[in-house]
Amino acid sequence: MDRSTDINAHLAERLRGLRAERGLTLDGLADRTGVSRSMISLIERGESSPTAAVLDKLAGGLGVTLASLFAETPRENASPLARRAEQRVWRDPATGYVRRNLSSPGYPSPIELVEVSLPAGARVAYDTGPRTVGVKQQVWLIDGAIDLTVGPDTRRLESGDCLSMHIDQLIVFHNPADRPAHYLVALATDPAVGLQRERTSP
Repeated sequence: MDRSTDINAHLAERLRGLRAERGLTLDGLADRTGVSRSMISLIERGESSPTAAVLDKLAGGLGVTLASLFAETPRENASPLARRAEQRVWRDPATGYVRRNLSSPGYPSPIELVEVSLPAGARVAYDTGPRTVGVKQQVWLIDGAIDLTVGPDTRRLESGDCLSMHIDQLIVFHNPADRPAHYLVALATDPAVGLQRERTSP
């Protein structure tokens, strides 16, 4: 089994498991995310290579981070150490951007670390709106430059810059340069935020 097939098989199993845990049907998840029932079914059967934008919508509807889709179900006996050779790597078929999950798979933690390489000229947009769980994110640019849009504001990040944000609105990563940009993403979840939104929603 090649790496892309292995990743698709993992995503299929992870999505099926998360959907079952939440008692959602395919139609229910489709209604929550705007992703068609047929597309979700193909992904859950490992017959489609979803884009980052589609996976982010599914993650938002399931109340998890995008990074957690590539991780494993938390377990008590998981090792806290993630060797580089064991870290799961995924390439977005739409843009070619590559993400590496740095955090130990299956180790219970409210923090997730992701390493990203964004190709020259690439643009990745996430527009899931408010989530069922609160997610805070920081982006630290290691090398290169990116234009990072959060809601109505766009900022140019250069090497060494770090930007903090809440994941509850449109976020766009764009590499305006002629070489790849390399950055680290740190995510922290706060389930209480999602619960508060549910209680105050009409």
